[in-house]
Amino acid sequence: MFPLKKTVAALLAVSALGACTVGPDHIEPSIPPTAGAPFIGAKSASVTDAAPVGDWWKLYDDPVLDVLVQDALAANTDIRVALARIERARASLRGSRGEALPQTAVSASGTYGRVSESETLPGIDREGRRITGQFAAAYELDLFGRVARGIEASRADLEAARQDADAVRVMVVADTVQAYVDAAAAAQQIAVSEDMVELLARSERITQARFERGLNQKLDVLRLTQLREAQAATIPPLQARRDAALFRLATLTGRTPQDLPGDVVQRHTTPEVSVPIPVGDGRTLLARRPDVKAAERRLAADTARIGLATADLYPRITLGASVSTTALGNAPVFGSGPLGWLLGPLISWAFPNQEAVRARIGTARADADADLARFDGTVLQALEETETALSAYRNTLVTEDRLAASRDAADRAAKVSLARQSRGQIDALDALDAQRTLALTEADYAAARRAVALAQVDLFRALGGGWTESGQTQGDAQ
Repeated sequence: MFPLKKTVAALLAVSALGACTVGPDHIEPSIPPTAGAPFIGAKSASVTDAAPVGDWWKLYDDPVLDVLVQDALAANTDIRVALARIERARASLRGSRGEALPQTAVSASGTYGRVSESETLPGIDREGRRITGQFAAAYELDLFGRVARGIEASRADLEAARQDADAVRVMVVADTVQAYVDAAAAAQQIAVSEDMVELLARSERITQARFERGLNQKLDVLRLTQLREAQAATIPPLQARRDAALFRLATLTGRTPQDLPGDVVQRHTTPEVSVPIPVGDGRTLLARRPDVKAAERRLAADTARIGLATADLYPRITLGASVSTTALGNAPVFGSGPLGWLLGPLISWAFPNQEAVRARIGTARADADADLARFDGTVLQALEETETALSAYRNTLVTEDRLAASRDAADRAAKVSLARQSRGQIDALDALDAQRTLALTEADYAAARRAVALAQVDLFRALGGGWTESGQTQGDAQ
């Protein structure tokens, strides 16, 4: 048996010579060369290839919206859940780091009893108390990187949780802006419909007066009444959609529906972005999308877990030490009893049957392969969503321009037809058709403006926000 000093020296020599970290090191996955190219849909005057801005909702230049977004970021329940998951991952990282430190334990026991006469020396009390205390410490020599890989995996899990929280922030901000836009757009469409109802009611009154003078038929009056009622029937669905958007906005900002600010409820014009939207290119997109970064971090975590599982193929060596003392009878607990101590290594090794360990390694490798596939899919989905959003935005702008021209032409035609009808140059049916066309084009144009605003929000959502902070602390990063 080696002396203690030789034993410790031998173990340290083995540690110095054999220490290594088993398992594959994480290599950031590559993306297709064309993924970093300019967007196909960026060839438009409505967007620019400048780097996207972080607080993109400020492009609307709307102080009310700014307050709502800040409220949502501070009080939204989905964000609170994401932050709790960050804390959970941070606690897991502390636990993994704790395995790199010596593990200590203090134990004590006290008993009172009597032993048999045959077990007691003459002159010794057979009945009394016995108090035992022990301090033990153990330190694992991380020869094959089991502890290091565990810390690496936990750190990557924490980074992924942060990116997940940023993805939630992106969705919450986009949903908040969308609800605000939808409520305002619905209010504007309601105003347009109410104006058209009033216009048709005025035409109905004029036609009724002409009928009473024998210049129009009763059928002309009835047709205008039908058109007015049909136009009025479009208002309740719009009001229901506006109410739903306001209620959604209240939930997103952590309010009850009754607590929405009056400025929000009174907004009756669709918010607009009056400048070209900066969209960057594919490379900047993938560098800012939280879901892409989270997928890469999960791949890093599961790659580290391959090494964590592989380390179980090799011996685990732990240095242990303990000190104990025992007090008998009425003797003081500390300093009176005999002092005992132990020091030595503990070697454990799952050998020769390592099938269970190899199965865990296979599971970890399969998880990493799945993470790589998910990362590739997330990259492609990010590019698809952005190109789709760019195309939708560009085409909704074209639709809006065409409908604006159509609305203007219909407005002129309606005015001319009313003037000609008053002079008896056309019949009431032609004037009615002109007013019906104006009502339809007004509604279509208001809907087109809403579609443009929602397409902008979808584009901003696809671009992935722009968060410069996600709650990381210096201690977590080390």
